[in-house]
Amino acid sequence: MINSIDTTKTIIQLLVNGETHDAVIRSADTLLHTLREQLGLTGAKKACENGDCGACTVLVNGEPMHSCLSLSVEAVNEPIITIEGLLDSPVQKAFIEKWAIQCGYCTSGFIVNAHALIEKHPDAEDETIEEWLQSNLCRCTGYQEIKEAVKAALLEKKNLPSTG
Repeated sequence: MINSIDTTKTIIQLLVNGETHDAVIRSADTLLHTLREQLGLTGAKKACENGDCGACTVLVNGEPMHSCLSLSVEAVNEPIITIEGLLDSPVQKAFIEKWAIQCGYCTSGFIVNAHALIEKHPDAEDETIEEWLQSNLCRCTGYQEIKEAVKAALLEKKNLPSTG
């Protein structure tokens, strides 16, 4: 839902992590800005602001998106998942177990992206994992541990009992 409140600001509703939130935005506000500043969801990190690093990755309708490049208004009526919505993801557990966290700044983006990878490609092999991880940068060079964490999460997901 979108309601204009004046010529420069609009009230929108966003479905984030299964909950509806109202936000007052300007037409140029990015999804990253709205998530962090309006909704207090700071897991998506403000870093390069040009889509190169992936620290701001969120899922929009199940697809990984760099929220620094997406306008908030484009996400109206689309389910959005942030790192805060993935608390039960096997990816987070695997990142901890495999020491795939160094400074931690890139971690939320990697976890969100890896979660989407596992959902879309539950049998992903090294080449697919590496391809998916290319949209995220780790300046601490923890790529080997990150890759191992994704592999561990894939394995754990395969071994979980079916819920459907």
